[in-house]
Amino acid sequence: MADEQVLRAQKWVNSTYGNVSGYVRCPEDGRTGWSTMNSLIMGLQHELGISPVVASFGPTTASRFAALGDIGFGWDANRNIVAVLEYGLWCKGYWAVEPGSEGWYTGVTRAAVEQLRDNMGIGGEGVINAKIAKAILNMDAYVVVAGGSDKIRSIQQWLNGRYWTRSEFNIGPCDGIYSRDVQKSLMYGIQYELGLTPTGNFGPGTQAGLKANTVGPGSSGIFMQFFSAGCVFNEPTPGAGTPRASFTSSWNSDIQNWVKDFQSFSKLTVTQRGDYQTWAQLLVSMGDPDRPATGSDTRFEITASRAKWLYDNGYRVVGRYIYDPPGSTLDKEIKPGELATIFGAGLKVFPIYQDNARQLSDFTYSQGYQHGLNAHQLASGYGFNRGTTIYFAVDYDATQDEIDGHPYGIVTYFHGVQAALNSQGKKYNHGVYGSRNVCINVTEKTFARHSFVSGMSWGFSGNLGFPLPGNWSFNQIKEFQVVNGSDTFDLDRDVVSGGDPGVSSVNDPGGPADSFVSYVNDLYTLAGEYGATGTRRSQLVMEYIRHIAYGDWQWSILIGGYDEDFVEFVGNRASVRKSVTDPFTGYSLGTEHMMATANAHLLIGHPGDLGEANGGDVGGWAGDFMTFWSDWRHSEEEYANPYDFCAAKLAVPGVSSSFGFNDLIEDADGYLIARAVRGGRSIVDAVRDHYQGSGGLRRFNDYFTQRWGTSTACKNSANYALCGTDAKIMAAQVGLITGRGAVLPNDYKLTPGGTDKVNNFCQGFVDALNARRGMESRMATQYKTNHERFLRDARARAQRR
Repeated sequence: MADEQVLRAQKWVNSTYGNVSGYVRCPEDGRTGWSTMNSLIMGLQHELGISPVVASFGPTTASRFAALGDIGFGWDANRNIVAVLEYGLWCKGYWAVEPGSEGWYTGVTRAAVEQLRDNMGIGGEGVINAKIAKAILNMDAYVVVAGGSDKIRSIQQWLNGRYWTRSEFNIGPCDGIYSRDVQKSLMYGIQYELGLTPTGNFGPGTQAGLKANTVGPGSSGIFMQFFSAGCVFNEPTPGAGTPRASFTSSWNSDIQNWVKDFQSFSKLTVTQRGDYQTWAQLLVSMGDPDRPATGSDTRFEITASRAKWLYDNGYRVVGRYIYDPPGSTLDKEIKPGELATIFGAGLKVFPIYQDNARQLSDFTYSQGYQHGLNAHQLASGYGFNRGTTIYFAVDYDATQDEIDGHPYGIVTYFHGVQAALNSQGKKYNHGVYGSRNVCINVTEKTFARHSFVSGMSWGFSGNLGFPLPGNWSFNQIKEFQVVNGSDTFDLDRDVVSGGDPGVSSVNDPGGPADSFVSYVNDLYTLAGEYGATGTRRSQLVMEYIRHIAYGDWQWSILIGGYDEDFVEFVGNRASVRKSVTDPFTGYSLGTEHMMATANAHLLIGHPGDLGEANGGDVGGWAGDFMTFWSDWRHSEEEYANPYDFCAAKLAVPGVSSSFGFNDLIEDADGYLIARAVRGGRSIVDAVRDHYQGSGGLRRFNDYFTQRWGTSTACKNSANYALCGTDAKIMAAQVGLITGRGAVLPNDYKLTPGGTDKVNNFCQGFVDALNARRGMESRMATQYKTNHERFLRDARARAQRR
């Protein structure tokens, strides 16, 4: 919606400075943005005597503005300068002056500037100097925005208030969002307190200072504040559960619990103290580049002597390239016999695919598609086993606009990679190599299984202000030259998470789900020996697999107990398998949760109204959704709008939450397996068709279509799960919502705005499902279109030959 005062600003600045040398007109649409702010900056520069004007508030602009002195109430030396500042305040949402009085620095203007300064954390009278003027004429926010938190905002304000008068320090945003600018402000503060001239770089002086400032039990003061700020900026730690950091000047148990989880997730030594390695990991993407690392990658052939050197020096996995593009002089590709040499030395390998990948023009859908086909062919030629993750490289500092761009864009490219791999039967999973931000986006938007983070490029904008991705497998922290007798070669040191263990053999005939299918088949056979027939035989398999984790009295009330005699009958004749690697995404799926869902849907069919929910749903998606409501209520400070919480955390690949991506897969697969069994299939056939056939490629669309059919029914069903009055639904609400310390949604509706927030939460569920469906549909459509084009091109090339 257009803002009348922003539109006034746009029309005024264009009409006043439209003929000035270098001036660029902003759109007159009533919407604030960089184009409007840049036009106001150029107008200010003209008034300051700068020519030609440029869209940047640089040193010259700052020095000439500073020469004016503070601008405040009654200042009228140049009314156009006052007008520029007032229009800038309007664009930032401040009531700068009575409309039509722009150009006069009134009491209203002074009050607006005082409010701005309070929001910035610097306080003081309502006057404007060069630093404040620069802050007015940018797009930084000084109030909490969607996804931001008051906790982070308080740190931003603290940093501004403590350091804004220092010459090198710029007033930073106070929007509650951890970003590159906030990370730089924190680093500047640390360097000031260490007595260094701040650069923002993690240099020797900063490193030495942090080594001398370990924090732990009993610590207090400024470095404790810096450390706790770094903890807050890096939370939440994926998979860590409830411990949360707090901004504090004294060490406390919350910080200690958070540090323990963070060190474990980052693969640091778990000291539960703020030691140097932890400081470094909080502040820069490479962390301490000299810390222990068992992974590596290189463009050089791993010969027998190099393999021995790697093993003797603690390395256990090495990344190698499966392709070297024509014209390359690097000779990167794996050599004949090299894999056998690597395996023979006790090492594992992970495959990397890179075809240039050093500028935006290298990333289009068609290039991604061709690269995916080529990678599949090459990996198959080397014998890499089904389910192997191939890491496709983004070897430059891609910005967010470049990540999201189309037709040139990183995500667009990975959609092509994904479609090509799917077209070949999804033998291989795609991973991503790049900055933290690249990895986070590609994971979320294309289901990348693992992230290989270019952490040693710590100065990349995509590494500053972004946490380590939840699905990181390798973190590249240092490049160095190995001297091995008379031999030398370059090697990158990689910290290993263990998420991707690497490949220890090739040409294995099986697939990642084969052992699970065999497990189900063994149990099905035993159920027949037990005397079960028909659907009951499949039901016993579901009960057995789920009974350990989902066999307590609450599940007995929900869907009935399990056959304890059958469990005893199985005894040691079947090995328990609690997880299966999904052949289509590479995610590890919990078989107990999946089969609990299947068991529930098998025993309790659809509700009569698809817009309602029942006990079968509670055994799957509805139970996860109730738990997720509890988590939002505990995170309402960061996510005032529950829809934003859903968009950030509900079934988002690579993001850990109580309703994670793997949870949604388990819900969908359990439901579809149950439907197949209800339709007359055995559980063995249902599982085999799903994981060894193509069922998993369309799981989200099949799940949505069969369970709900429409978005309206899905939203109504979600609302019923939270607010319905069915006895089993209400019992689940008490256990999963009240039992976790959250208010029931029906009671929450009684609060101001509560009904709208419940509706927004339910819409977030619908949109999360539709986003996953849309990704599947795009892949199918893109595969069909591009595969047909690929075949036409191949036929044309054959005819030309």
